[in-house]
Amino acid sequence: MSASRTARERVRAELIREITDIARRHLATEGATGLSLRAVAREMGMVSSAIYRYFPSRDDLLTALIIDGYNALGEAAEKADAACARDDYTGRWLAVCHAIRGWALAHPHEYALLYGSPVPGYRAPEDTIAPAARDTAVYGRILADANTAGRLTPPAILPEPPAIIAPDAEAIRMLIPGVSDDVITRAVTAWTGLFGMVSFELFGQFVGTIDHRAEFFEHNMTGLARLLGLPA
Repeated sequence: MSASRTARERVRAELIREITDIARRHLATEGATGLSLRAVAREMGMVSSAIYRYFPSRDDLLTALIIDGYNALGEAAEKADAACARDDYTGRWLAVCHAIRGWALAHPHEYALLYGSPVPGYRAPEDTIAPAARDTAVYGRILADANTAGRLTPPAILPEPPAIIAPDAEAIRMLIPGVSDDVITRAVTAWTGLFGMVSFELFGQFVGTIDHRAEFFEHNMTGLARLLGLPA
């Protein structure tokens, strides 16, 4: 690779970083629906035609922001899990839950882009699938590890899942190999419970009702660990 090509690639990468940084700031003021390539170009002092060399459309820029967001959230979950003892399955679950909540509170507009209302007319491409699965893969490993070690014992407080959802459970099992359909349904309940709690807090649904949100979150995530059958 020639030195000139390497320099061009570095300049291009730096410009892309600057574009996406400015676009993230615009998310905070304009929202995803108001994101404009022309507005980003104006802030950078570029002619609007120049920015299209890096992002041909607004949807391409949205996709880059979404991928960045999923990767950042996934990395936060991975680091939280890696910091725990491998046989502390409940500790790993709680650490990941707190990491996801912490990232969301620190990056509310990026979280809203990932888990808020869909952007009208935007269809996420396949490029977003792998980044979106990073945090879920961490979660799946925790449950699979606990199950392999014989430390996953779900309490008998739920009805058996209906047979009709067996194909859905099979599709999810690739993330949590070796577990029963019952564990699969509990896993989905707990994972949606985690993001539901985060979304309620972030989007103001707890205002006027729940003041001690960190403690309430800890209590609920511990309860979901029990639902899953993770050890006390």
